[in-house]
Amino acid sequence: MVTEERAGEILERVGVLLNGHFILTSGRHSDRYMQCARLFTRSEYASEMCASLAEQFAGERVDCVIGPALGAVQMAYEVSRHLGCPNMFAERADGVMTLRRGFTVEKGERFLVVEDTVTTGGSVREVIDLVRGAGGIVCGVGAIVDRSAGKVDFGVPLRAVLSVDIPSWEVGDCPLCREGIPAVKPGSRKA
Repeated sequence: MVTEERAGEILERVGVLLNGHFILTSGRHSDRYMQCARLFTRSEYASEMCASLAEQFAGERVDCVIGPALGAVQMAYEVSRHLGCPNMFAERADGVMTLRRGFTVEKGERFLVVEDTVTTGGSVREVIDLVRGAGGIVCGVGAIVDRSAGKVDFGVPLRAVLSVDIPSWEVGDCPLCREGIPAVKPGSRKA
């Protein structure tokens, strides 16, 4: 299993941690952004991190790994490869998380939901609701980075390769906004 020290070293090496003024997918602001997509530019590191995450769920029966597009498409594939099961991804259509491309959930099928970075858990909750609404069972949530340091509760085990407490603020409470520092939105989700 990858230690938190090793995980930090890998993420630093591939340029995952960015410093500045960022608008997160949740709409909150932060002075640090985890651009985990960078991890997947180096397959040897992505494999190592996803293997470590898969190892944390080795005792669970996982029938399929699912993650939200765009950030967890490659991750779902790589974690499922290490668990020896299929994978799929959910994506937004007209602002709603859906299954497309022939992906389906069978009643009673057990899913591990993965996300590269968890901050508030909004996208993960949407995928959990989608799986459960289709009759599937969510047995856990896995992340490369848990920015909440374990504070987000999905009602199932949340396990991460790296757990950190990186502050984020509502727009009205953001000290960087008060200083007039321009914010950027580096994520894939527009709204």
